[in-house]
Amino acid sequence: MKIFLAGNPNVGKSVLFNRLTSTTVRTHAFVSNYPGTTVDYFVSSTEIKGKKVEVIDLPGVYSLRSTNEAEEVALKILKDCGTEDVVINVIDATRMRNGLFLTLDLIERGYPLVIAVNMMDMAEKRGIEIDLNTLESIMQVPVVGTVAIKGEGIDKLIMRIEEKKVGNIEELVNGCRGKG
Repeated sequence: MKIFLAGNPNVGKSVLFNRLTSTTVRTHAFVSNYPGTTVDYFVSSTEIKGKKVEVIDLPGVYSLRSTNEAEEVALKILKDCGTEDVVINVIDATRMRNGLFLTLDLIERGYPLVIAVNMMDMAEKRGIEIDLNTLESIMQVPVVGTVAIKGEGIDKLIMRIEEKKVGNIEELVNGCRGKG
């Protein structure tokens, strides 16, 4: 099984990567440039529920539209994502709109998905309320709130990996039309 960590730059993917792989220093992870590019990504492995799991920290991107080198690398790496794998889309709770654009791209492309809404503590401090249950209902994929830097929500995220779902963009759009 592979876990692909996707998300915008500076959403806490690297901290989540370290939490999932139990590494505190990047030198424990394999750092690579994708062939023919200058874009880095990180790979490590861990054990979840007795199974060896490869964790891939993709370059930070805002979409999967191939408009820049990081997006092209993320798409190339995601070609290795099979039905037994999962993409964890890490979203900054204080900048939900930015993260949801990438979420829609991931759903549209049919990846098995779980959403980690990270930095929930910062959102709370700013008075931002996020109804994770409603977000899960709308997006039709598992959603977990996390504070990766403190390790909060990581165990729940790991438990929900098995619940990954391939979202349906048509149902998502039709469901949103019916709500407005």
